[in-house]
Amino acid sequence: MLTLASKLKREEGVRAGRTSAGSNDASHRVSVRDRLLIKEVSELEANLPNTCKVTFPDENKLYHFQLAISPDEGYYLGGKFQFEIEVPEAYNMVPPRVKCLTRIWHPNIAETGEICLSLLREHSIDGTGWAPTRTLKDVVWGLNSLFTDLLNFDDPLNIDAAEHHLRDKVDHQIARKSEF
Repeated sequence: MLTLASKLKREEGVRAGRTSAGSNDASHRVSVRDRLLIKEVSELEANLPNTCKVTFPDENKLYHFQLAISPDEGYYLGGKFQFEIEVPEAYNMVPPRVKCLTRIWHPNIAETGEICLSLLREHSIDGTGWAPTRTLKDVVWGLNSLFTDLLNFDDPLNIDAAEHHLRDKVDHQIARKSEF
């Protein structure tokens, strides 16, 4: 992360010291998305839930990171769930793309890793979808809440997991625990 922040400072220095010829070196440009991410990642790290851990495979690419969630209560207590988050170039006008990498028996996460979380929807009729005022912190806290208060059996993405829970709560908990 420090490398990207250093690149941003270098770009500002180049701009300040630019000659009247105005050389415009595209390799030193930092996108609007990356400028936002520098700020948002700092805020995220300062306000990360104690059940979450964020890792950046490449500190120069703040737009691609992984999130590990280890719930400390509820049905998924004792599990560790990995998510991959990709922030598109059009961020913050569009939401990040999120995929669950851990196989999980969850009503709001499909077996393919797709996630049903309203704030990840670009267009939402209920007004709870993505908005440019949302941040990565909102995304991480929302994903974390899928294992506690946002666990939704009534409007599932994975219908089989939800029906299994409604039909036999004890067997659902055993099936869920076998996933991790």
